[in-house]
Amino acid sequence: MKFTSTVATKFRYGTFLTIPSPPLEERARARRPFVSKFLCHSTSEFRSGWLAGMALTSLLLDTFTSVGAHATKPNVLFILADDFRPDCIAATGNAHIKTPNLDRLTERGLAFTHTYTMGSMVPAVCTPSRTMILTGRSLFHAPGQDYALWPKAMAAGGYETFHLGKKGNSFVPGMEAFQTCLYTTDMGADEHHETASQKTADRLIEFLQTRKTEKPFFIYYAPQVPHDPRIAPKEFMDVYEPDKIPLPARFQPMHPFDNGEMTVRDEMLAPHPRAPEIIHRHLADYYACITCFDYHIGRIIQALKDLDQLDNTIVIFTGDNGLSLGDHGLMGKQNLYEMGGMHVPLVIAGPGIRHGKTGAFVYLYDLFPTVCDLTRTAIPLQVEGKSQMPVIRGNAPKVRSYMFNQYKDVQRSIRDNRWKLIRYPQINLTQLFDLQADPNELNNLSDRPNHSRKVNELMALLKRAQNEFDDPCPLTSATPREPAWSPEKTQKTDSR
Repeated sequence: MKFTSTVATKFRYGTFLTIPSPPLEERARARRPFVSKFLCHSTSEFRSGWLAGMALTSLLLDTFTSVGAHATKPNVLFILADDFRPDCIAATGNAHIKTPNLDRLTERGLAFTHTYTMGSMVPAVCTPSRTMILTGRSLFHAPGQDYALWPKAMAAGGYETFHLGKKGNSFVPGMEAFQTCLYTTDMGADEHHETASQKTADRLIEFLQTRKTEKPFFIYYAPQVPHDPRIAPKEFMDVYEPDKIPLPARFQPMHPFDNGEMTVRDEMLAPHPRAPEIIHRHLADYYACITCFDYHIGRIIQALKDLDQLDNTIVIFTGDNGLSLGDHGLMGKQNLYEMGGMHVPLVIAGPGIRHGKTGAFVYLYDLFPTVCDLTRTAIPLQVEGKSQMPVIRGNAPKVRSYMFNQYKDVQRSIRDNRWKLIRYPQINLTQLFDLQADPNELNNLSDRPNHSRKVNELMALLKRAQNEFDDPCPLTSATPREPAWSPEKTQKTDSR
């Protein structure tokens, strides 16, 4: 039997041509005179020739390894939205929003329906979220004294790295580790928020069209959309009529108790109690910004198609954190409800990615090692995230068995596939939800005698998770605050 091998030759924009090489036995015969000649020389001549041959072989191997790495590695486009709810892609079940480009991405990729940022010890949830993403480390370890950076790992793996995003409430050392680092402030997108999606997409497309290197790219695209102020060009604002957008099933005029962060900046974007007509307006504006962003994401994807790069590009879409917008009487991301602050969408599409959806638990900081695995890039030892490659390949249903989230020292939560417990340590209050029967988290079961065992079980799991992740927050208070709350009770804060 004759065995043949192949050589993959790379052409511009990631197109490959497979060229058959000669059968192995023919190549062996061609080498025999060369070998015989070496064996006829003296020992010293043989040694000199052998060393020279090894040096040449090493040089050729280094050259071919470098070229091969560029030729076979996929590009990576990482899109990080700002304040993006997990239910705002039409293809995942929201019939009231228009996201045709994210829909197509979802349909050709793998949607992770249980993706979360781990938490935050400050009101600006996006800051620790982006820090965890760029370092691959958990909340209480990020960034730490000795940390790795995602862009540096990708550069070491042979990638050209490019960042374009907001500078505020982010992790500047991580962003400036990119070989090219551009901020939205540099292009006037912060002052004119309604043009942020267009201006940043324009600049990203320009980068794609003018690249000079044959290296694969790693793009980290993180504009300040759909974060407030929620303003889009008129053609997108006109798409939505506020009174035709239904209120969420979780809508409440007031949150039933003091969750520890009732007057943070985000909560003051609408008056208490929450009026339905105001929430309708917020949702319409929010949807308009998302539809505008979706349109410009479509332009970027079309540019990849035009450059014959899309088939060799892994596209990842997610958000840095979620947003409440009337759910449970809240407006911001400073809470631990499923449709509150920490839950985000995640879609991964591209070569080697199966199609469908999975309920596997994912932290955003798992993306660093996951992308390294997808691109055959070394994962730095400092990275704590767990690669989701077994889930992506369909070899395992999950790599995490529970989801643990935190907000400051006032909220902690733990959940499995069915049950969720939220603990409010400063008021000694617990919520227990059966997410299968009550996905909107409206029926607190914690005080029911027949669920006391489940409360104890989840409290024990919560304590174990705290130990695992070095969370120092006590779960009870010796001097708890009064849980009742009214708008007049506390003063507005100006925190982000």
